[in-house]
Amino acid sequence: MNDTPPLLFALQGSQAYGNAVAQRLGRKLSSHEERDYEDGEHKCWPGESVDGRSVIVFHSLYGDAHHSAHDKLCRLLFFCGALKDAAARQVTAVTPYLCYGRKDRKVEFQDAIITRHVARLMESCGVDRIVALDVHNPSAFDNAYRIPSWNLQCTQLFAQRLAPLLGEQAVTVVSPDIGGVKRAEQFRQVLAHLLARPVSVAMMEKHRQQAGLSGEHLVGNVAGSTVIVFDDLISTGQTLLRAAQACRQAGASRLLAAATHGLFTTGGELFDSGAFERVLVADSIAPFRLPVRCLAQLDIVDTSALVAELLANRPGTGA
Repeated sequence: MNDTPPLLFALQGSQAYGNAVAQRLGRKLSSHEERDYEDGEHKCWPGESVDGRSVIVFHSLYGDAHHSAHDKLCRLLFFCGALKDAAARQVTAVTPYLCYGRKDRKVEFQDAIITRHVARLMESCGVDRIVALDVHNPSAFDNAYRIPSWNLQCTQLFAQRLAPLLGEQAVTVVSPDIGGVKRAEQFRQVLAHLLARPVSVAMMEKHRQQAGLSGEHLVGNVAGSTVIVFDDLISTGQTLLRAAQACRQAGASRLLAAATHGLFTTGGELFDSGAFERVLVADSIAPFRLPVRCLAQLDIVDTSALVAELLANRPGTGA
């Protein structure tokens, strides 16, 4: 058994996250090079020998002001391939936000199941293990990868951050659609345990069509409750806004929102609506699209300890 600790790398745009996890592990990031060319091509390679070593690579695969999700995915694949070409023994990819998680099934004739294609690309470029946070469809994630894969759930972290804000008022966790009911129920159980009192659950009806979202029925009683709308991802925010409107009409007294991944593709629209007292997201995606005025309502939950614990304790990923 090789007891040499793995080398840690973080690609461009993910250095802050990689540094946070490395510090939790009492380690430093290893050096690497990334080079862009005039024609748009790119290459990257490790700056120190990886021969026979286990390697962990951090890269959150969301599009930002500098690189698209495609760019980041391609850079991760090329870097992992370069590590294997340089005789790295094992490569673990840590992708706090894993792109194409919502493309997990066919919704059109001859549609592509891109989640599965991303998995094959990872495997073909030498990724031996993959770690992600709160993927959209855990079953699809598990089935797509033939390599060891971990979907780390952030429910405990959100419950710990929210519990001090809730006081003695009745609390209801609301899933904004039927697909997220299991996720909301898991969060409800954790929160109820922390609060040492019952927490209710409710759900919204939602139908997604080419013309947009529809469905306005709320199943469950939220009257007089502090409502936490809990989801895995915020994109445009329309799903959360529909849930907020329904909960207000049903008599909710306070509204909070929590989701692991905050894309905020429409900028500050969710915050400008005034629907939610506070919005909580994890640090898997930097809130670069949000105007400064929105940041006072935003709480960012640190997930570095969660990832560091997995890397330190799982056989084969130990750091």
